[in-house]
Order: sequence, then C-alpha cells, then structure tokens
Amino acid sequence: MNRTHHPPDFRTRGRRPRTAAGLALAAVATAGTLGLLSACGGPPHSSSPPSSSPHSSSPHSSSMPTMNMPNMNMPASRPGTGRPVSGTAVAIKNFAFAPATLKVPVGTTVTWTNEDTDAHTVTSTGPGGPLHSAALGTHATYSHTFTKAGTYAYLCTIHPFMTATVEVTR
Repeated sequence: MNRTHHPPDFRTRGRRPRTAAGLALAAVATAGTLGLLSACGGPPHSSSPPSSSPHSSSPHSSSMPTMNMPNMNMPASRPGTGRPVSGTAVAIKNFAFAPATLKVPVGTTVTWTNEDTDAHTVTSTGPGGPLHSAALGTHATYSHTFTKAGTYAYLCTIHPFMTATVEVTR
C-alpha cells in the first residue's frame, strides 16, 4: 500500500490566514477612506440641478473642492527676519506685526494698531516685560513709551506664532 504523507493543515476550514485577513481589513479601510474623501470633493448640495460649464464634462470633474477660510492669511515668511525699521508705529495685519523689528530711541512712544478682523495682543515675551495690552479689536490701538535702552521681544498671546521686537537705543 502506497500512502503519501501530507503535513497537517493547521488552518481551520473557512478561515483565512492572518496575513490575508490583515490585507482584507486594510483594503476595506482604504476603500472606506477613499469613499469619504471622494464624498468631500463632490458638488455642494442644492435643490437646483447642477450646471455644466463649457470646460467640464461632468459636475463632478473637480478634483478638489475650494475652501473659503476667512481671516486665515498667514505670513509667507517668518516675521522676525527683517532688518530694523525706524518709526513709531506697528501695524498688526495678516497675522503679523509690521515691521517685525522696530528701532527707536529712548523716550519714544510706539503705537500698535490692529488692522485684522481678529483680536490680537501686544505682550512681552519675558517675565517682567513692559508690554501688556488687552485684546485689541479691529482698529484698536495700544501705546507704550520706552524709557530704557534694550531689545524688547513681544508676541500676541492669542496667536503665539506672531512675534516681533522693538530695539531701543540711546
């Protein structure tokens, strides 16, 4: 009698090996994620029929929706990298202090004006610093007279990425 011996199959009938089950789970998760992402890119819901444009073949041809995010204009570069500018005014606009570095003589009063629609503060970065404004609404101002020479670093406590300095000279 000729019998061929086969090693036992430890898999339970009807069950996939772990790697196949893991791949199947990953495929389902990926498909679900792609489905959600594609749903986000669809046209806005409306009771009127979709309009077609001469440049698109279907109402779903846009690859990415546009997002309207007001008041989120971020500065293109770090605000603290510019050369010192002389003057007595600092504008707060586009989520940055302009100029980022202001150079003034001792005894100068500097005035900050908020030109953004969001509130901002002018607050010294170090402990015991002289700058402590309240939250400034649109068009509000804050002034401080510098009586001692030195470099005064400050920031907006609401938006801490907004930083700048005042260099006070004799």
